[in-house]
Amino acid sequence: MSSQPTENDGPIIPMPSLTPDALREAVAHIVPSRLPELNRHLARAATNAQRTSSLGPVRAFTLHWGAIVNIERWPQRAARFHACQERAADPLADPEEARSAAAEVGRILRVASEELES
Repeated sequence: MSSQPTENDGPIIPMPSLTPDALREAVAHIVPSRLPELNRHLARAATNAQRTSSLGPVRAFTLHWGAIVNIERWPQRAARFHACQERAADPLADPEEARSAAAEVGRILRVASEELES
C-alpha cells in the first residue's frame, strides 16, 4: 500500500483489502499506536476461529478493523470521531451533549462500515 498525495478532505491512504495483513499494514501506517490492540484482537479472533471451527471471529475482526481504518484514513472524519468519543466519555460534559456525541460516534461507525459493503 502506498500513500497517495492528499487534499485537505481526501483519504491518507486507499482503502486496503479486508485481510488481516492489509489491515495491519494500514493501521501501522495511519494509527500505529493501535497496532498492539489490532494484534491482540487478531490473536483472539484466530484462537476463537480455531476453537469454534468457524471463520466468524476472523470475519468480525476484519469488519471491525476495516471500519476503523476507513474512519482513520479520512483526517476530518477521524478528527470528528475522536472529538465525539472524548465528549461522550467526558464525565463533566452536559448529559445531552454527551448523548449527542455518542450518537455521532455510532453514526460515523455505521457509515464507515456501510462503505465497506459498497
